[in-house]
Amino acid sequence: MWTGRKYAPHAGSTPIGVLCGMGAGALWGLVFLAPELARAFSPLQLAVGRYLAYGLLSALLLAPRVRQLGAMLSRRDWLMLGWLALAGNTIYYILLATAVQTGGIAMTSLVIGFLPVAVTIIGSRDRDAVPLARLAPSLLLCAAGAVCIGWQALAAPASGSVRNQLTGLACAIGALASWTAFAVSNSRCLRRLDRVSIHDWNLLIGIVTGAQALLLIPASLAFDSWVRTAPDWLTFAGVSIGVAIFASLAGNTLWNRMTRLLPLTLVGQMILFETLFALLYAFLWEERLPTANEAAAFLLVVLSVASCLSAHQRVGHQRAVRGPDAQ
Repeated sequence: MWTGRKYAPHAGSTPIGVLCGMGAGALWGLVFLAPELARAFSPLQLAVGRYLAYGLLSALLLAPRVRQLGAMLSRRDWLMLGWLALAGNTIYYILLATAVQTGGIAMTSLVIGFLPVAVTIIGSRDRDAVPLARLAPSLLLCAAGAVCIGWQALAAPASGSVRNQLTGLACAIGALASWTAFAVSNSRCLRRLDRVSIHDWNLLIGIVTGAQALLLIPASLAFDSWVRTAPDWLTFAGVSIGVAIFASLAGNTLWNRMTRLLPLTLVGQMILFETLFALLYAFLWEERLPTANEAAAFLLVVLSVASCLSAHQRVGHQRAVRGPDAQ
């Protein structure tokens, strides 16, 4: 059981945290569109482009404080940064891009939509966490919403072979596992390293991710063709820089801010906003309205988050009445 620093948010932190979670989800949803916008490039190439841009921008922004921050971090902290960069960025994005290009946005959203369930279940083991039994209604609503999101995609998959659908499903499940590990580890690191600001922590992860992207270049040169037309390169550059700025820099900063304001059990629920915005962008991209199943998913997801918020408020009120020494 996790027994790290006790969660003690200041008054009014929950609404701010939820707004930050919504903002992060809106920006992260753009990541699902990137593989479609730059379909001429492989998932490995997309990861190299995005994270080289992310690493370079992070290094430029952190340059004035890099020595000061370096002195504050231990060897353990640097190893954790490497793990977070690998699980939450490099591996996750390669698997996600592959899933989108082979299985489609809807199917990928379905699998990623189970992130809140995985993170919330793990977070329920934390000290002072809301008991899992109280979160059961929220988790059931979340699972029902996720099933509705991808029901059509699985029942009548997009054009393509069954092999592509299975490959996309496997990659989406791998992305789910990778980002679950990142979300839990990152949340606990931010609570332990309160001497490092959320913005600087994001930039440090960006620098390490950029270094990992450099190591991916030889593999990309060996397995992928980099011969493209000038318009393709312009699209690639625009998508890489855009995703680096909006999703990696701005989105991650909002997410880290939220992580310090909310307990892990509630952090898990906030990932639902990424799925919702990813679907919204998919509808705009495909120029269509949501189906009945997709509309039901929106309602179920909103109810899931509202239920989770209500459970946290009830438990918080009960603990306040009992007093700080109550167990």
